[in-house]
Amino acid sequence: MHAVTFDFGQTLVALDTDLTAARLAERSLPFDPQRIEVALPEAWRAYDDAIHRGLGGHPWKVFMRALLEQAAPSPLGEEALADAVDFLWSEQPRKNLWRRPIPGMLELADDLNDAGVPVGIVSNSEGRLAELVAELGWDDRFLVIADSGRLGMDKPDPAIFAWTAARLGKSLDRIVHIGDSLAADVEGALAAGMRAVWFGGDPKRALGEKARVARDASELRRVLADLGVPGVAERAPAPTRASNRPGSRPRST
Repeated sequence: MHAVTFDFGQTLVALDTDLTAARLAERSLPFDPQRIEVALPEAWRAYDDAIHRGLGGHPWKVFMRALLEQAAPSPLGEEALADAVDFLWSEQPRKNLWRRPIPGMLELADDLNDAGVPVGIVSNSEGRLAELVAELGWDDRFLVIADSGRLGMDKPDPAIFAWTAARLGKSLDRIVHIGDSLAADVEGALAAGMRAVWFGGDPKRALGEKARVARDASELRRVLADLGVPGVAERAPAPTRASNRPGSRPRST
């Protein structure tokens, strides 16, 4: 039996650009959420580059700095830019900016659970990811949450994947890790001995036989099925009904 692990940001949830703009407005910095959205790909390239180059400091700050530089309506001075990045970083434990569910991914986690597949999260986070998952009402979905900020080890270090595997009760070669970062998720998981799926990645990129690419949740289901993971057949459209709280998993009574 397989196990499956997910990255958190940009895999299970996306950056909430409205919330990001609102937090920046608290520092008298006017940002348009749409401009933030457009700037995301370049910021993630900066994040991956920082990991590849082994730059000092947390790659989150590299990402956010690049994002704000690209999305600013006019150039920010160095002091204002550094202040904004530090403010957002310091506020992450209290109001994490990554909380917008990516379509179909939580439903996939539900189906894996229903099929008896152990599911976990492996994330380069700030130390309070378990609390965020609980706040969002998703904690019943994930058997293990490996938060780099709490463990003191980051992806792509194989140690964080090994820690997760031990708690899932699976050997590394029986786990499929899914994440959006080529450097942190795909290369890290492969180095640890896992299989990997590059979520939202470039399908033309040669990754080797132990890695695949999936651009969305539907494609990810097909990839996981090809890898022999049970419980991932495409869901039939659900009948119209009153919705639960967004992102929450219905609970039996």
